[in-house]
Amino acid sequence: MHPNDDRPVFLISVAARLAGMHPQTLREYDRLGLVSPARTAGRGRRYSKRDIEQLREIQRLSQEEGINLAGIRRILHLERALASARSEVERLKYLAEPGTHRIFAAGPRGEVVVTTRGRTVRREAETGALIVWRPRG
Repeated sequence: MHPNDDRPVFLISVAARLAGMHPQTLREYDRLGLVSPARTAGRGRRYSKRDIEQLREIQRLSQEEGINLAGIRRILHLERALASARSEVERLKYLAEPGTHRIFAAGPRGEVVVTTRGRTVRREAETGALIVWRPRG
């Protein structure tokens, strides 16, 4: 996809026509959290090309696969989680390239923290914060 595919440019009426749906259906999908369009200052919905593709996929899953909206919500959640995990794997592959000598530790919220050889990693008992420093000497 192109980076401009995330630009929120389409009014709800245009997005509905492009997705082959009624505008009220888009409002309901927004309310259910299936699609989350951007909002203008006046709270109007603005849809991106990516949103419209997602609307079409929701429609396909519902009509062709017979999946209910709760199932579709779960599928979309799992797809986002998988994409996030794949992105993290790619980031870690890059960071772990030969010759970089990086060390990984867990951050306070379970995120991966990167440090380098010669640094010590410890946790503060009270806050759970991860502290990285280079020992003297």
